[in-house]
Amino acid sequence: MLPLPNMDWMLKELVGGVPYVRHVVVLSADGLCIGQSNTEPDTADAIAAACSGIQSLARAIAQRFPEGDGSTRMVGIEADGGYFSLMAAGPGAYLAVLADDQVDAGLLGDRMRTLVVRIGQHMTSPPREDVGQAM
Repeated sequence: MLPLPNMDWMLKELVGGVPYVRHVVVLSADGLCIGQSNTEPDTADAIAAACSGIQSLARAIAQRFPEGDGSTRMVGIEADGGYFSLMAAGPGAYLAVLADDQVDAGLLGDRMRTLVVRIGQHMTSPPREDVGQAM
């Protein structure tokens, strides 16, 4: 298995560019933390594990839409004290952000979408065209 790219520097831009962001975590679909910013490792691992369950539940709901393919792009939760957002960030990866209730939710969503594009470019490699020749 190839090592995953270090995305922490990209995540720091989100923390620095959006006031009131508390935690930023990139996770795999199976709940493993693969990147973090402004978050202690134990907290990042706990967020990643919880997000795996959330995205699984969201996918179960998305499968109820007859015109959809069962995939989800974003899950949002507003709670006492803050906001939680989870976005698909490439094949098998998600971006999770926890922010205080003073956050500008529109700015956060915009910056998350921009970051997801960048993360996806770092996590995805283009298909090789010469695979048949190598076999």
